[in-house]
Amino acid sequence: MSRLIPLNQLTVGQRLRLVRVDGGMRLQRRLLALGLSIGGELELVQRRDGGVVVARGANRVALGEGVAHKLFAEVLE
Repeated sequence: MSRLIPLNQLTVGQRLRLVRVDGGMRLQRRLLALGLSIGGELELVQRRDGGVVVARGANRVALGEGVAHKLFAEVLE
């Protein structure tokens, strides 16, 4: 089994699969509205002051540090 890593600890350019959200239903609904769901594949495209920008296809989503450390992913090869 792959090691789970918070999004704010990943390196730019890494492809990942979102595995766990350490937050309540409000955060989960917000992420779904942004197009991010458990099992979804993303790419980390930018790091910004503790936060990150992830890409899913042509869409880009900026996540602040508080959210980025609550999202856990496994790195895809």
